[in-house]
Amino acid sequence: MSQPQTQVAGGGPSAEGAPPQPAAGKRGMPKVSGDRVAQLGPLIALVLACIFFTTQSSQFLDPTNFSLIIQQVMVIGTLAIGQTLIILTAGIDLSCGTAMALGSVVMTKLAVDSGVPPLIAIILGIATCMLVGFVNGGLVVGLSLPPFIVTLGTFSICLALTHIYSKDETISGLPSAMTKLGESFKIGSTAVTYGSLVTLLLFGIAWFVLTQTTWGRRVYALGDNPEATRLMGVPVRKQLLMVYVVAGGVYGIAALLLIARTSVGDPNAGQTDNLDAITAVVLGGTSLFGGRGTIIGTLIGALIIGVVRNGLVLMGVASTYQILITGILVIVAVSVDQIARGRT
Repeated sequence: MSQPQTQVAGGGPSAEGAPPQPAAGKRGMPKVSGDRVAQLGPLIALVLACIFFTTQSSQFLDPTNFSLIIQQVMVIGTLAIGQTLIILTAGIDLSCGTAMALGSVVMTKLAVDSGVPPLIAIILGIATCMLVGFVNGGLVVGLSLPPFIVTLGTFSICLALTHIYSKDETISGLPSAMTKLGESFKIGSTAVTYGSLVTLLLFGIAWFVLTQTTWGRRVYALGDNPEATRLMGVPVRKQLLMVYVVAGGVYGIAALLLIARTSVGDPNAGQTDNLDAITAVVLGGTSLFGGRGTIIGTLIGALIIGVVRNGLVLMGVASTYQILITGILVIVAVSVDQIARGRT
């Protein structure tokens, strides 16, 4: 004698042995994808930081204060653009800060001591940074050395060359063409520097290149699966070398922005800016394992650093604790990246 068919909620018959269906109206909790965490996490963190510091200081929401934050992050933000390109390929560049310092000293010393026209001096300074990128990329590609080791070595080389070339002297008395980007114009009662606009323009260009061009898609592919990228006919070694060279060019522009902001060529500049740039990239949701991240996220990450440091200063927190909090933020960001990778 056959068994009667069982009825499930909702009225339809169920075959024998079939798994029970959930009751009507009951649904599992929706899963949050790793990509969604990477995209929304930095923005949420920035908003929460702004809300917190607004409650701690009445000066935080002042337009002049926001202008100051933008000025403070324009150099780090520009460095972070180049760093993002390299981290997207699953690499890292520890030399970006000292490469920038070397480029700034080359620019200023040529213009002041050698009488080279400012525009030519700027081009030669940017070319110097691109040469550093070429050396980094050449060693990574040609000898298959780990990017961490290569750029740790060039970090020290650039630092030494900067001090040797400058003779440990700060270069002042710069031509006005070199400090032009440090000048400001008014939007209402708020002063905005031209350098800040250059930084935002660079972020826009980087976004377009990474999202709308074949070259940009190849950058992501290199970090995601380099072997599959090679089998697709992409010249992987040439592409990776170009990423390092382009990043070096961006560091050269950061050197010009540094000069514009400080009005001097400082051989001691940039020694910890590599960590700040990496922090901005990681806080912005770019994976240290490569292949995932956005340039807009990097911009948000740089703003998070600026907002946190500015807010802590307004609260009267000592600079030592600011460094401590920045370190904690990096660890939290990397931990979130690990969790996000587990959900993809």
